[in-house]
Amino acid sequence: MDSESAGPGVSPPLPGRGEMDEAIHVIRDQADRLFLWDYERDRGQLVTLYNKAMGSQWNSVTDLDWATDVDPERLVAEQDSPMLAVARVAGTLPGSPLATWTEKEYSGLGMEFFKANLSQFMHGEQGAMMTAAKIVETVPWIDAKYYASTQTMDEARHTEVFAKYLNLKLGEAYPMSPYLKEQIWSLLEDSRWDIAYLGMQIVIESLALAAFGDMLRRTNEPLLTKLLRYVMSDEARHVAFGVLSLSEFYADLSQAELLERQEFMIDATLNSRARATTPEVWERMGTSAEAVLPFIQEAASLSGINPMRGFARGFFAKLVPNVRRLGLLEANGGYLREKWGEAGLLEYEFADDTASEYETYDAVAADRAADGQPGV
Repeated sequence: MDSESAGPGVSPPLPGRGEMDEAIHVIRDQADRLFLWDYERDRGQLVTLYNKAMGSQWNSVTDLDWATDVDPERLVAEQDSPMLAVARVAGTLPGSPLATWTEKEYSGLGMEFFKANLSQFMHGEQGAMMTAAKIVETVPWIDAKYYASTQTMDEARHTEVFAKYLNLKLGEAYPMSPYLKEQIWSLLEDSRWDIAYLGMQIVIESLALAAFGDMLRRTNEPLLTKLLRYVMSDEARHVAFGVLSLSEFYADLSQAELLERQEFMIDATLNSRARATTPEVWERMGTSAEAVLPFIQEAASLSGINPMRGFARGFFAKLVPNVRRLGLLEANGGYLREKWGEAGLLEYEFADDTASEYETYDAVAADRAADGQPGV
């Protein structure tokens, strides 16, 4: 029974245990919660970042025009998706499950990939919200608790807007990918507070900036464009928050402790680069990932198109300079430098770190200035 059929003033029945088990996932967190008696504001850069965050809050209801008409087919056509281009080549190969596809199927595939990407954004933002809340409780500095509180609000807003865009403009969302779930669950379950910082603020938020930026470059749809610009404004501050906080904390760790963090970075990058897939896309299109992927790989080789190249470059261009700023490249005789060098990632080492450039992302301030509103 829904709330309308229950009648006026009558609350709907509570969901049964089966419904709750499908919708709720319990995470066991062993981290200590820290209540501080020291309220001294002695970390100037974090104070500045906190003040910036307070002034840059935006309203998901009034700052975005949800009445904007969105044509999903046109939206997907504008994306010029490299994966879709590879799929078209795969459809020309003998024995391919895509050999009989028409333009209608390829257009549908593009829509499913697009919904899958936005769905992972939505799930990732809820994970970021929970991780930021964990940082509020576990970090031992009041300035960091204050800033993480603003990030928790930011991530709630991001989760809301991606869910709303999917629901109103595109349709049914995809479930959380096992890879993303594994990443976020490990951060929420870890007893070390700085691992939540390192995994979320440095790795996943850098990944998010790259993914959002790649989508933003490919779309002209005005509602999605503004949504992505505003989300990226917040995410850049979140990465800067991680860089500023961990730079201070890691300066006092032992080489053995830093080695644990270096191994974490290797696992989060080199060991995990090929694990993020959304097999449900192919299932919704009437086939399976197992049947299609050999042809996708052959098509990528024949066409010279790497569907992930642009995104990967954007990700590592953010990640590597931020990690260099933390001192993790040089610790333990340059252990991480050696591993990343072998993988060809050091070309990004001297790109701008996000703590130095986050204000360049501030679309909220730019729009307010253009409207003649006070700066933030």
